[in-house]
Amino acid sequence: MKKIISHLLAGCLALMAMSALSPLRAQCSLENKAFKAGENLEYQLYFNWKFIWIKAGTANLNISQKKYDGKDALRCHLITTGTKRTDKFFMMRDTLVSYIRPDLVPLYYRKGALEGKRYYVDEVWYKYPHGRNELRMRYRNSRGMVSDTTCMADACVYDMVSMLMRARSFDPAQFQKGQHLKFYMAEHRKVKEGTLIYRGKKNFTMEETGTEYRCLVFSFVDYEGKKEKEVVTFYVTDDDNHLPVRLDLFLRFGVAKAFLRKAENVRNPQNAIIH
Repeated sequence: MKKIISHLLAGCLALMAMSALSPLRAQCSLENKAFKAGENLEYQLYFNWKFIWIKAGTANLNISQKKYDGKDALRCHLITTGTKRTDKFFMMRDTLVSYIRPDLVPLYYRKGALEGKRYYVDEVWYKYPHGRNELRMRYRNSRGMVSDTTCMADACVYDMVSMLMRARSFDPAQFQKGQHLKFYMAEHRKVKEGTLIYRGKKNFTMEETGTEYRCLVFSFVDYEGKKEKEVVTFYVTDDDNHLPVRLDLFLRFGVAKAFLRKAENVRNPQNAIIH
């Protein structure tokens, strides 16, 4: 119990420290230029197993128009499912749901994850009283133990999905290659600082379809001391949709990749397709 309480206090103190450095005061809105309700993206997942890339499963990201607390919201629903073949080595069933306002401000997040023999649930509720950010975080670990904490902050805080959706409306003309973009993320009842690094532009060709895209490349990194640790590198189309067409995920148990195989009801013309 003492260990759990210390973790919760550490998360809140970290968030208060971030707030002192942040000029945002929860002005977290951003015009959505990249996607709309009805967008549906399907991905093929691959996993590197003993120097061989094998099909590991599928992922689906769907965006729909919903209500949250009686107000208009967008529901972003991401599901990843492993194959029977990969289940023998590592079971993977992840379901992520994020409700965001039309101006991309996060409202609610839930991740239910079965990874190997470990199942956990991560939830975050966001409120914005008096121009501040109030987060209620709940985490249920694989042993069924539940812990809750609430924190107040002036900083804008995101989760894995709402940050991805927000990043799709960034203006890449403002970035320089190697630029570090700081943000704050709620995960496992903690709030921690995250970093996106803009790697520049690169053309990418899908092996299965032969479709070639002009892409912007970003990396999400964690830090071990002062050393950067790559978590995800993702390629988004260099057009107004900023569709994630490729993701390289560096996991505890190896490397996985996700490739876009179908994009339906996208908002803007797909001008990043070269051929």
